[in-house]
Amino acid sequence: MPFLDRLQRWADERPDGSAVVVAGQRLSWSGLRDAAASLVPAAPGVTVLAEGNSPGFVVRFAAAVAGERQCAVLDPDWPTLLKDGIAARIAATVPAAVPGPSARGDGLADGPPGTTFLIGLTSGTTSVPKAFTRTRRSWRESFDASIEFFGLTPEDKTLAPGPLAASLNLYALAECLYAGAEFHTLEHFDVGDAHSAVSHDGITRLVLVPTMLRLLSERGLTGGVDASGIRSIICAGSKLDARTLEAARRWAPNAVIYEYYGASELSFVAGAGLSPGEAPEPAGTGLGLPFPGVEIRILDDAGAPVPEGRDGNICIRSGMVSDGYLWGDDGQALRCFSGWYTVGDQGYLSGGILHILGRRADMIVTAGTNVYPHEVELALASVPGVAAVVAAGQDDDVRGQRVVAAVLPSHGGLTATQLKAGVAEVLTRAKRPLEYFALTELPLTDRGKISRQLLLDWIGSNDQRIRRLG
Repeated sequence: MPFLDRLQRWADERPDGSAVVVAGQRLSWSGLRDAAASLVPAAPGVTVLAEGNSPGFVVRFAAAVAGERQCAVLDPDWPTLLKDGIAARIAATVPAAVPGPSARGDGLADGPPGTTFLIGLTSGTTSVPKAFTRTRRSWRESFDASIEFFGLTPEDKTLAPGPLAASLNLYALAECLYAGAEFHTLEHFDVGDAHSAVSHDGITRLVLVPTMLRLLSERGLTGGVDASGIRSIICAGSKLDARTLEAARRWAPNAVIYEYYGASELSFVAGAGLSPGEAPEPAGTGLGLPFPGVEIRILDDAGAPVPEGRDGNICIRSGMVSDGYLWGDDGQALRCFSGWYTVGDQGYLSGGILHILGRRADMIVTAGTNVYPHEVELALASVPGVAAVVAAGQDDDVRGQRVVAAVLPSHGGLTATQLKAGVAEVLTRAKRPLEYFALTELPLTDRGKISRQLLLDWIGSNDQRIRRLG
């Protein structure tokens, strides 16, 4: 079961308690249960949800996964043709018939643990996202692992200010419903609205991506927003850079700041919590220890273990792994080596700590040295005056590739000399960028992801959005 049986329990035990708050609109535990239960008899076997954050979204999602039903959650901002195309694929791929009454149940109850309930969609850069499936059991095990790891309690009030169509926030919603903890979100991400929730709603826990954390922290410090009541911050998407971490610790001085590595297809893999006053590893790639119930190995492309400290495919074994793809499987996106799964991310183990290097496709080979852009970006992000960084490998007749980096300054006057000095003690000479550029905006795909190739295109065409730093 994912969370519906637990929802029934909380509705019985504290019917008038707040379960979900969306931009000030409140759903009690009994109100959510009753509203979702009323929709279940008419809910189809497969529901496609593509809408913004609202109490109605929560109600419809709960009804859409009752019994043996399945739900696919699409980004409402995707183009209409893309959403229609995905819905058509789902209709053609997943059996459309609702299971018989004895199997499906017309009440708000969870189906058998081994049945599929979620059709997940990756947010990659391909024209049509890959679709994978998750069982109720895999999310139940994920809930147990994350609640233990992050210390979530029924007394917590979680704010996840991003879109519920994103897996990070959808999971946070379901995790809170499972744990009996109050969940808050916004109709749209807005710094002022998020600060108001922190100040007035008793928020104790934040779940968000690094860019949101940086905005909330820096503007919260400037505006005097009191975040001393926040006890934990869970940040996903990438390892926090030094500036974001420092701002978050100043703004929320009593919070344990959690960073973790995971993937939609793998669920949680490894992470660590930085307690108040604890010194972080400077510009390091180490992320932490395995989550409860997760084993990690570093394997080469043949599935053989590599020595400790050597990089290779980050492979895991756990009960939280997805079932695989409905479509889009090229044989490389999710591979399995005798029960050990990988999405192709590269890293290494040292003293039990997992170090994340990035995707192999991004790796730069310069004069025989392997350089991962993520290492370069982490180092540069700690330099004062740098708001964001993108590193890439540019073709070079002598070296094969050369490391270049482009920064989005937080203020004017940033020079290449400052950037070189900032990474001199962190990166070996072979990994240091040979050229630096300043950006007026980040090179993003139409889905908002950083594009290293677009950066190289801008450099090659002398695009007005980029200029070489002397």
